[in-house]
Amino acid sequence: MPDQTSVAGDSADVRHYRLARVRAALVKAGLDCAVLFDPINIRYATGTRNMQVWSMHNICRYAFVAVDGPVVLFDYAGSAHLARGIETVGTIRPARSWDYFAAGSRNVEQARKWAAEIADLVSAHGTRRRIGVDRLDLLPLRALEALGLDVEDAKPALERARSIKSDQEVRQMEFAYAGCADAIRTMRESLRPGMRESDALATLSAANITFGGEYLETRLLTSGPRTNPWLQETSNRVMLDGEMMVFDTDLVGAHGIFTDVSRAWVIGDTKPDAEQRMLYSLAHEQLQHNIGLLAPGVGFREFADNAWPIPSRYEANRYAEHVHGVGLAVEYPLVYHKQDAAEWQYDGEFEPGMTVCVESYIGAENGCQGVKLEQPVFISENGVRVLCDYHFEQDMIG
Repeated sequence: MPDQTSVAGDSADVRHYRLARVRAALVKAGLDCAVLFDPINIRYATGTRNMQVWSMHNICRYAFVAVDGPVVLFDYAGSAHLARGIETVGTIRPARSWDYFAAGSRNVEQARKWAAEIADLVSAHGTRRRIGVDRLDLLPLRALEALGLDVEDAKPALERARSIKSDQEVRQMEFAYAGCADAIRTMRESLRPGMRESDALATLSAANITFGGEYLETRLLTSGPRTNPWLQETSNRVMLDGEMMVFDTDLVGAHGIFTDVSRAWVIGDTKPDAEQRMLYSLAHEQLQHNIGLLAPGVGFREFADNAWPIPSRYEANRYAEHVHGVGLAVEYPLVYHKQDAAEWQYDGEFEPGMTVCVESYIGAENGCQGVKLEQPVFISENGVRVLCDYHFEQDMIG
């Protein structure tokens, strides 16, 4: 596990790197400035956080980022102290909300006031009446356009900026994934037949916080017949001896890193049966084959064409994608299965500095159990490096 002191010392370098990536991406997109509402993008561009989950569904903070001037952070009233001393933030102002919860019948008025303040900033940082926004409600969009501003989508620029990690970011990710592995071990040590799925998930979440993490983003831990099909949420079902337990961590860990790992094992002391070993072995084979395809310059379509061929009886229940990017969240890129490419796949290739998660799910349609495995990896010029050291079940492979 990386030394916490040295990793924490990377924080200022990481903030400067990320802000520079955002500005370079905005320039490439032909934008002089952008307003960011997504809490993940705000954190990436400024290095600040405030009520991350609550702010995902309440308009309480946003950031104005210009390519040639200081960042203006608009934060929830009374919380300006949280960002003081963060060198990537130039000034801090109170956020203005037009959301009906906060503004009521004055929502249109507040949206217009918000737009006027943003328009003044745009004028101060460029001659073009053009601004990027990563997400926006109807009222402020109308208000900006009424002031003659051309509003563009800033999400592509932010996604591309976030996709390439610095050496310091990778060290932070390794530290966060070490904490994730520790949380998995803590959960496993606590498991007993007769526990509920929700008890196991609570142990995982608590351990994540103990090891410096922040919160749980999904509830994907299931057992027995609830492991097939995948994407069933954790319940109060009692787990029985000899059943499969399958989970996807989806933990926001230390440094805000999204730690995304999937593992599966048999509950209790019962040895895995033949079907469980077969499902696990196939999922592991798929995972390792596809990890082996990753390299700089490999196109997304090329990857899909050469991916491990899923046996026909498991194809209907395949996972949604082969690979997705990972950093502060699930992010660009995303590679779909070959049979889904015509509808969804976009062009692109893997690049040095990307961190991605490789996915596998094996479970027959209408089957009674399934196995999901997922592994995060870092892609460099020298090959790929696994980011999570939590082991696979050797007695279920082969």
